[in-house]
Amino acid sequence: MSAPTQPSPDEPHDQPPSAWLMALELRALWEFGALLPAWPMLNKAPKGDGHAVMLFPGLSANDVSTLPLRYYLQSLNYTPWGWEQGFNLGPRAGVMDQAKSKLVRTFESTGRKVSLIGWSLGGVYARELAKEMPHMVRSVITLGTPFAGSYKATHAWRIYQLASGRNVEREAASYNLPAAPPVPTSSIYTRTDGVVAWQASIQAPCTINAQTENIEVIASHMGLGLNPSTWWAVADRLAQAEGQWQPFAKHKRQGKGRWHGLIFPDPARA
Repeated sequence: MSAPTQPSPDEPHDQPPSAWLMALELRALWEFGALLPAWPMLNKAPKGDGHAVMLFPGLSANDVSTLPLRYYLQSLNYTPWGWEQGFNLGPRAGVMDQAKSKLVRTFESTGRKVSLIGWSLGGVYARELAKEMPHMVRSVITLGTPFAGSYKATHAWRIYQLASGRNVEREAASYNLPAAPPVPTSSIYTRTDGVVAWQASIQAPCTINAQTENIEVIASHMGLGLNPSTWWAVADRLAQAEGQWQPFAKHKRQGKGRWHGLIFPDPARA
């Protein structure tokens, strides 16, 4: 059997996923259902140190979508917060300003850096906030976020234009989306994403910030934030002490934790 190919940001990713992958998004219901039997193993994840975590929902979603993940993080001794701006209809006037204000308030009230987690479009907010205010951000984790390649590498760009009233091509040109934030940044993606081409979620090697990585899971796009493997990876990343970051791949090869292989199956073998 040949060795599994590694993800490459140089592969073409200016087309959205196939209709077949889009149809498979119904798997999200199964992924959510898998959380209950996986809960005993998920509780074996390393406990947190109590620092605050802000979660940003995907396009057309609100804080209800991140509620299960926030409950899990709270059980691991974190202080999770939703974005508290209703439905995510794109970066309309005031959206990023409110997100910045919330980050500042959380940082100042706790006296500690805040971790940011963003699902799909919410990950763009998290990355851009971390670029602008890195002294307040401990780490960034994105779930199926399209930050690399063409805006047409997702099925959601037309919905984005309708929801936000903005021209997505002009919006994308206003930001350097592929540039990584200057903080530890993890992009969780799935090759069977039916909404965003998986290549669009691949962080290219960065000479400025060596603390960037791509973590592959077996999931759908709609189920990424409700997937046991995603939760395990998120918990693993958040548990790292400041200044002691190691890539997830290395951590995985070292085989730390006897539950690791059960809750996080190797996508290359699937």
